[in-house]
Amino acid sequence: MNVERDSQKKILIGHKGEMLKKIGTEARKELESILGSKVYLGLFVKVAPDWRENPQKVRELDWRYQLEGLATEVEEKD
Repeated sequence: MNVERDSQKKILIGHKGEMLKKIGTEARKELESILGSKVYLGLFVKVAPDWRENPQKVRELDWRYQLEGLATEVEEKD
């Protein structure tokens, strides 16, 4: 997860990592429900100043964009 400031990182992680654990647990459960199987979800928080103003950074975080890239790679292999 990207945040713009170190203070945001501290809030997102929370006291003793409690908030990050809660976010990760909920996200993992949702993914497992969608995919129908167990998943490992590794989370990290990165300070990236002004990432929301950089179109390339935003595209890198867009799961639809990433899936389109994977689909293209699979099509090229076939």
